Amino acid sequence: MSTTVISQSSTAYQSRSHSALNRLKGLKPVLWLVPFALFFYLFQLAPMAWVFINSFIYEDAFSLENYTEVLDSAFMLQAFGNSLWLAVWSSLFGLVIATLLVASLRRVDSKIRDGVIAFTNMSSNFSGVPLAFAFIIILGTNGAITLLLKQHGLLGNFDLYGQWGLLIIYVYFQIPLAVLLLYPAFDALSDDWQAAASLLGAKTWQYWSKIALPVLSPALLGTFIILIANAIGAYASVYALTSGNYNVITIRIASLVSGDLFLEPNLAAAISVVLMAMLAFITVINQWLISKSYAGKKSHAKR
Repeated sequence: MSTTVISQSSTAYQSRSHSALNRLKGLKPVLWLVPFALFFYLFQLAPMAWVFINSFIYEDAFSLENYTEVLDSAFMLQAFGNSLWLAVWSSLFGLVIATLLVASLRRVDSKIRDGVIAFTNMSSNFSGVPLAFAFIIILGTNGAITLLLKQHGLLGNFDLYGQWGLLIIYVYFQIPLAVLLLYPAFDALSDDWQAAASLLGAKTWQYWSKIALPVLSPALLGTFIILIANAIGAYASVYALTSGNYNVITIRIASLVSGDLFLEPNLAAAISVVLMAMLAFITVINQWLISKSYAGKKSHAKR
């Protein structure tokens, strides 16, 4: 009788130990996520919450005055307009150039392709002050190419430190990022599709407009939104090139939190919230367009 009781208690103990081990194994993935969750909270959620809360504080009281000042200021609206203009056009030009480049890479030898991708990966990190300095040397007032073009009367009234000069710099650092984002997406295209389209009498532009671009449209739209966010958040290159004299929204935020004359961090927080709302709206539109694109593909496949 005692032997039976001991055996039953031993079995119950082993069962409890086994269940405890299973619970610990189940908690193991959660424990691995703790450092990431802490990092995400400290560097993402906490600053975002601070910005959002302080954007409503005006003279030690909760108010919408900061937002009213932002939306009523022609200077601030000009900064938003300049940032959006640079972001949209640089993203569009960068996306078109990157699409042509990646499409061409699929037709070259693998060694050349790997070399171009390696160079693109390296050049994607070439930004900020070094990039601005490089453009000053090349296209500045006394830049090498500037003087060469002026000798032949080809430059005109080009100004590196103005709107079009900044657009060139923005396009330059947008292209490598777009290439890295689009390169995997082109794996969805099969060479057999173009061969079959050619056999059926389709021209190259018909293949791209009817087959390739619809397949690539989700990747193109997603890349376009990432490029816009990347351009709107650019700061170091613009500041190094113009010394903060060109009115873009990142320069305005920086001047309000680290300016020499006056500090208005709460107003800067309100500008940041408006900027985040704009990016969120653009992202929602992008996701809606992507979902419509996927829905169109599914309906076309069913047919």
